[in-house]
Amino acid sequence: VQLQASGGGLVQAGGSLRLSCVASKRTSSIINKGWFRQLPGKEREFVAAINRNGGSTDYADSVKGRFTISRDNANNALYLQMNSLKSEDTAIYYCAASRARVLSRTISDYGYWGQGTQVTVSS
Repeated sequence: VQLQASGGGLVQAGGSLRLSCVASKRTSSIINKGWFRQLPGKEREFVAAINRNGGSTDYADSVKGRFTISRDNANNALYLQMNSLKSEDTAIYYCAASRARVLSRTISDYGYWGQGTQVTVSS
């Protein structure tokens, strides 16, 4: 399964962006999906995760209340709506898919990764 992320760009602080991630095919073994980000000079970190049917989500404290993760299983798509963006949200954002049966914030639980999309928030 290949994941293709898109939707990044340059936005002013306080603005919004919507990231998309499309999987090349539907795989029954993939249960949960998530978004991670890598800030300049830092390790990749968890942003948000969603379970198979979209009924359960998890967010990093730093984005809670501003970001919303969702998925469209019919179209093999994953989304991240980002509102009230801050300069500290500037990062490369990666979508990922996991076979783990519970929502996870752990990078090693995700076996499939997209190529990343750059988000730059100007202050």
